[in-house]
Amino acid sequence: MKLIHFLIPLLAATPASCAGESDGVTKFRLFNYTDTGGPLNWYGLDPVANEACGKGNNQSPIDIDTNAIEYAPAGALKFTLPAIDGVHIENLGFGLDVTLKNGTLEVNNKIYNMVQFHFHTPAEHHVNHEHYPMEVHFVFQTPENETAVVGFFFQLSDTSKTPPLFESVFSRIAEIADPGSSSTTGLLDFQELTAHLDQNRIYQYTGSFTTPPCTEGVAWYLSAEPLPLDVKTYNAVKMVVKFNARYIQNVLGRENLLGIAMRHL
Repeated sequence: MKLIHFLIPLLAATPASCAGESDGVTKFRLFNYTDTGGPLNWYGLDPVANEACGKGNNQSPIDIDTNAIEYAPAGALKFTLPAIDGVHIENLGFGLDVTLKNGTLEVNNKIYNMVQFHFHTPAEHHVNHEHYPMEVHFVFQTPENETAVVGFFFQLSDTSKTPPLFESVFSRIAEIADPGSSSTTGLLDFQELTAHLDQNRIYQYTGSFTTPPCTEGVAWYLSAEPLPLDVKTYNAVKMVVKFNARYIQNVLGRENLLGIAMRHL
């Protein structure tokens, strides 16, 4: 999960911005998922700003044990996202972000405002030691900057179609194949997604951003039932998004894996 406005430059003199540009090109962040810019060195890119990446004890993503994870009570999440057309979508160099401030999430009488949603291939969270091919994160924030993320897994299917909401996003994939490029979506209708959330169990836990600065205290809600994704669409998206998943973190509350590894070098 990432917040679209947060910048992690590799070089202090190198500007980075996630704001869209009028000519259809957007500047993109420079941390990545390979080499020295990848997850193993996010802490090293900026030990102050990214301290939680290397020292946090409640980091995301996690391997979900379905026998131990907490489930949200039925009807606990009120997912309100009105249909909207022409939403900004951009390729930040390591994933697709859809900027959307037209909706809310209500949980435990607390209202979060929609910020954006984005995709990870493969899925970042695992379930009982297995992973899905893709995961989407809907990011919400309160005016006090408290963050909640609603996530959905995708499972490849040769019999079911990709939900129209995501087809509308993925139909623009060829237009934003180059890092830094941007476009607008067709109509985004969230009714089917809202129904899916209402009808299925939801894993919940408190973790962190899955990208720098890896800030903790993020409320995670993940639908236990995956959405269908046709193979052709998946392959097209994967060619653009490529690999953008952080490795699985230690059990919540336990020492950061990087700290453990350092002691054994």
